[in-house]
Amino acid sequence: MKYLLNGLALIFLFMITDSCRTAQKQMSTGTSAPGPELIVYKTRKDYSKNVPVILNADRTAVESYPGIRDIYYQGQLAYPTQLEQGYLLDNRGINTGVAFLKITYEAYAVLSATPSSSELYKMIEDKDPLLEMYSGGNRSRWTDPVAELNALIRTGSLDRLTRLK
Repeated sequence: MKYLLNGLALIFLFMITDSCRTAQKQMSTGTSAPGPELIVYKTRKDYSKNVPVILNADRTAVESYPGIRDIYYQGQLAYPTQLEQGYLLDNRGINTGVAFLKITYEAYAVLSATPSSSELYKMIEDKDPLLEMYSGGNRSRWTDPVAELNALIRTGSLDRLTRLK
């Protein structure tokens, strides 16, 4: 009986150490790396120069918005990347609750302070601007997102991505 208990304890110990080693390997290889989501979208009108905000579920208030210093991506103003056929690749972190302000990135960047959410709500130009929106999963999965997305657009294959709207 003593040998059986010792054997079970050793098996249990082995299972614990092996699971830790597996988790470390996954983290180091990036198989489940966190990162921004790749979002492709098309709007009713050209809002590519306008600052996006995120509205609450019933679109009656601004839920999330960038600070005046948070509208940059890789050191440049975070304009979406232009894709073919009017599609855009998001560089700000939008979702289906997006609305666009009347103010451009340039004008927003030179404000002396970030407006309150209620002030921003009054500045909204379009509360429901999306025609289509897709998620391509974690952005780090894509080797060359612009080329790969344009190829999907050209072949009418955006439906391979997860349609959000």
